[in-house]
Amino acid sequence: MNNIITQLNDALWGYLLIGALVACGIWFTWKTRGVQFRMVGEMFRLLTDSATSGGEENGGAIARNEVGVGHSRQKHISSFQAFAVSVATRVGTGNLAGVATAIAWGGPGAVFWMWLIAMLGSATAFVESTLGQLFKQRHRDSFIGGPAYYIQKGLHCRWMAVLFAVLITVTFGLSYNSIQSNTICGAMQEAFGWSPVVVGVGLSALSLVIVFGGIHRIAKVSSVLVPLMAVGYFLLVVVIVVMNIGLIPHVFKVIISSAFGWEQTVGGTMGATIMYGMKRGLFSNEAGEGSAPNVAATATVSHPVKQGLIQALGVFTDTLLVCSCTAFVILISGLYHVPELNGIALTQAALTSEIGSFGKVFIAIAIFLFAFSSIIGNYYYGEANIRFMTARASVMTVYRIFSGGVMVMFGAVASLELVWNLGDLFMALLTACNLIAILALGKYAFKLLDDYRTQKRNGIKEPTFHRNQIPQIEKDLECWE
Repeated sequence: MNNIITQLNDALWGYLLIGALVACGIWFTWKTRGVQFRMVGEMFRLLTDSATSGGEENGGAIARNEVGVGHSRQKHISSFQAFAVSVATRVGTGNLAGVATAIAWGGPGAVFWMWLIAMLGSATAFVESTLGQLFKQRHRDSFIGGPAYYIQKGLHCRWMAVLFAVLITVTFGLSYNSIQSNTICGAMQEAFGWSPVVVGVGLSALSLVIVFGGIHRIAKVSSVLVPLMAVGYFLLVVVIVVMNIGLIPHVFKVIISSAFGWEQTVGGTMGATIMYGMKRGLFSNEAGEGSAPNVAATATVSHPVKQGLIQALGVFTDTLLVCSCTAFVILISGLYHVPELNGIALTQAALTSEIGSFGKVFIAIAIFLFAFSSIIGNYYYGEANIRFMTARASVMTVYRIFSGGVMVMFGAVASLELVWNLGDLFMALLTACNLIAILALGKYAFKLLDDYRTQKRNGIKEPTFHRNQIPQIEKDLECWE
């Protein structure tokens, strides 16, 4: 089965996804006039938005109108909490194990292609998350939305919306959670000698406690874990880089020469370098997959562009910051040439070579925080899309058991190669479906960005949006009265 999955992955990634991702990234960068570069300052400012930002500062109307009559008890997810949940799923095994896998299988040049897909993909992330906000709907005590919702409301294509909902549920809620679990168990076994079965049982129990608490518990846990783990890991890598500052020019030289080198071209490994770099980059930052719009839609903001900008920042945070940290440590250590080392074991070995035996322990703890936050964030993506397909509580209960329990346990005992190949396959199918949708609906994101920029130029500190500003889809928008 693993051979069949590998062949399918090679076909999808070699002939379809890489070209499509790059083309979409270039198109969206051009149409938004480089929003991911020109509005970085605004992205950081928006992280401080409160749950009712824009609403109270503009007369209170926006916050009340978004909640609407009959929804007075609706709880709010702040911009920062939505950012934290999405970064929780981005910042995970892809940053520690995924980067190591890309370097081991594709060479140091894979890091360059991870950077490229992040810089282009952040524009794609902006478009999909803005659309997620635009077409969001009210659901009990919070907003809900994502690609399934904007496909149905924007494209009026129910079958495609359901297809996406099924794919993202399988990809994130099931397949990706097995990858996170596999990496945690591998790290714990390497550092402490703990049995993957025992770790898997404990991890499943802890995951089930969180996922049965819903999006608000997930948001609260993520808003604590994400800053803690990202800052701690970043500071440690900064110390290692400073200690080896003389090697940094060599590290960049190795990355660039491997990405475009004559040796890779003649040896026929250039394609593998590009493919693994982009696959692991996409797995890590998720730009274009259609995952982040699901959580972006839950935020209470005064304008859809706000969450688009914040989610674009999430791509930079993930790949250009955290992934680069891992890559630098591995390349400084020089252990990427050792064939026996791969995945999280390579990252642990690299860190151990720089700071001693504490490296294995630190990575084991870090990967637990990184990957566990991803497990609970991945679960929510499936929940949002199952609610799109059915309101039956029994279906949701079964999904929670499989996502937080069964697949976490499966990942604990399955092989590293199998879980990663399954993730790549479903990631390819999911991304293809979402890219078709956002290419068709991107014009609305461009219009919203123009409106946001116009209001900012006119001196409005907190731009607002009303659905009558886009009359051609006004009837399709449930919120934004």
